[in-house]
This record gives sequence, C-alpha cells and structure tokens, in this order.
Amino acid sequence: MPDLQIVQDTDPRCAELEAAGYRVVGESWAARLFDPDRALLESAVTRATASGLTVREVGAESAVALHGLEKINQPDYPYTPATSHVVGEVSDVRALWGENRVFGAFDGSRLVGATVIGHRDGFGDTRFTSVLAAYRRRGVGQAVKAASILAFLDLGVTRFSTGGAAVNDGSIGANQALGYELTERWRSYEL
Repeated sequence: MPDLQIVQDTDPRCAELEAAGYRVVGESWAARLFDPDRALLESAVTRATASGLTVREVGAESAVALHGLEKINQPDYPYTPATSHVVGEVSDVRALWGENRVFGAFDGSRLVGATVIGHRDGFGDTRFTSVLAAYRRRGVGQAVKAASILAFLDLGVTRFSTGGAAVNDGSIGANQALGYELTERWRSYEL
C-alpha cells in the first residue's frame, strides 16, 4: 500500500515530502463564496433558460434520471486521492435527498445537468455538479449551481463552499464566474 499524504500547497511539508522522494499524484482546490451577488446568480439562471432549458429544484422522483446522468459522466470525473467521486447505485443517489437538495437543468424532459448541495458547518456546501458533455461550456453548470445558491439565500444562508480537482479548469472557471474565490489548494503526494 503506497504512503499517501494530502497537504495544503502552502505547507512547508511540501518541500520536505518532495525532498524525501514523494511525487504529486493529484491536486485539488477549495473555494468560498460570501454574500453572493443575487443579480449575478439570477443572470446565470436566465441565460440557461433563455437557451431553452428549464432550471429547477428536483425531488427524489428524479433519482433515476440523476443516476443516469452520473453514470454517463462517471468516466469524465477527474480522480485525485482528495476528490474521488463514486456514483454507486440508484439507491445511493436516492439517499442524497436525505441531507441535500438537488437542482437540475432539463432540455425538454431530459436531465442534462445537476448540482447537489447540503448545509454543513454553516455553509451551503456543494457535493458535486454534473453536466452532460454536449451541454458543457454553455453555462449549464453555472445555472444549476446559481439556482441552488439562490434557494439557500432565501433560507438566510450567505456562505458557500465548493471544491474539486485542479485539472478541471471548467469547474474552477464556472465557480469563479459566480463569485467564488479559491481559498486553498491541496497536493496529494505518494511515495
């Protein structure tokens, strides 16, 4: 079993690990959003709906559709030791509604994008966002995430967190477009 260390990139141990022969096998990031700009979020949703999509919160009756979306996208999820994503079975997806809310984008009746958000440590925390390949780079991920933030703002939540693999530039850009600021970068080292 390899020795694995996950260390923030500003930690002096990075140099020590590298000197000891550890190699970087993955990089990840965390971002925060405080007091979001409601107009910016609403415009992200409006852009998606103007292109013909429907963006709305979905209930557990959409578990099969979300599972299908996730199964199609599973090979596209970047893996790092700190950011692995396992889709699981339909029952695992259905269980997401126990502590989370799910927002989806639909092209007609087809779910083409979704985000799952929960409330953790005073933050609206995004668990994951998933968009079909044909709909990426069209603002769909931003729209579902914006809809989720707007819903939490209506509950008085004004702090949000998210994160992911550093190789996913699209995710970083989509989050920054909504006002998120990168707060931490992490390196996964293996010996």
